[in-house]
Amino acid sequence: MSKIQLGVLFGSRTCEHEVSIISAVQLMRSVDREKYDVIPVYISKKGEWFTGEPLLEISTYTPFDENRKGIQQVQLDVTAGSGALTYMEQGKGLFAKDRQVVAARLDCVIPVFHGMHGEDGSIQGLMELCNIPYASSGIGASAIGMDKVYMKQFFKGCGFPVLPGIACLRAQWEQDPEALMDSVEKEIGYPVFIKPALLGSSIGVSKATNREELKAAFELGFEFDRKVLAEKGLNDPLELNCSVLGYNGNVRASEIEMPISGGDLLSFMDKYGAGGNSTKGMASLKRVLPAPIEPELYQQIQQLSKDMFVALDCKGVVRIDFMFDSESQQLYITEINTIPGSLAFYLWEPCGMPYSQLIDEMVRCAMEAQQDKDDCNYAYTSDILAGISLGGKAGPKNGAKLH
Repeated sequence: MSKIQLGVLFGSRTCEHEVSIISAVQLMRSVDREKYDVIPVYISKKGEWFTGEPLLEISTYTPFDENRKGIQQVQLDVTAGSGALTYMEQGKGLFAKDRQVVAARLDCVIPVFHGMHGEDGSIQGLMELCNIPYASSGIGASAIGMDKVYMKQFFKGCGFPVLPGIACLRAQWEQDPEALMDSVEKEIGYPVFIKPALLGSSIGVSKATNREELKAAFELGFEFDRKVLAEKGLNDPLELNCSVLGYNGNVRASEIEMPISGGDLLSFMDKYGAGGNSTKGMASLKRVLPAPIEPELYQQIQQLSKDMFVALDCKGVVRIDFMFDSESQQLYITEINTIPGSLAFYLWEPCGMPYSQLIDEMVRCAMEAQQDKDDCNYAYTSDILAGISLGGKAGPKNGAKLH
């Protein structure tokens, strides 16, 4: 039986570029090489695509040299079903012609992007266009999951518990910052968190407890995004995370963790630089696992996580973050990560699922979703073109109308 040609896509034009590299290298090291040929596909900060064996090593990126031996810049053939990564080879000799060479063909893809241009539905749309199976949530779920404002609106509409929040635009801030701060103080109050809508890894996120801090928080948030979410903060909440794996309603929930930070929020360095070992990604984060919570809350989080996964029609593996307010005994959803840091493998290992098996499950979900897509009918035929003639500059003839 031939091996699956498994493409691992990562990098891209995002503030979380380096985090994506860490997560991807972790995954590629854990793939069962008896089942898969791993094909790294690195997208640089300029948006250029590369493949090659050196991309399997973290040292290749410090710094990245596109001219290094073994690294080849490639393009993806967007013809449906091709899956080819190609490059042009210069012909030798006076009359020789350049020829297109296939560097690899992708049977399935695991997107390992964090942030824009990868986690937000853009790569998922490209994979749909190319008809390549991919092991992440689809276009809609990815887009909603990436945008904190859309996400909150979706979960609120589903009846899931979310904290109060309002969307704020950079244009509003530039036009009348005092009015925008007045609105936040009136509708939300303090403490309040300001979060760039389309970023993750806590980049650009800050807490405000007074107007001066709110002004600084807005200025920081709008440096990274034209839209930010102002969200009600809690006093000393308990942070709890749970992962969900599956597809098509057949889902399971992981162990629950309690991340530990030294302040009011988990910073970028808390998540990826804990203990001075940033090569471990989210796996290096200080945490209590399993979380020391009551069985009723444990079951509530697991069930709510699965319900959210199904409601958003997710695929593969996600991580859902919660906050529990000890004073009110209320549980709130913080966000869903459709491509979580380190693919949340550390939440599945305590469940008896090693990373290599988690990858197998993600590929299985990708292939099952592709089969569902292939089972749909895309060949509906009509005769509407037979009765239409554009007739040059005079427009349609025979009374035909174009809408």
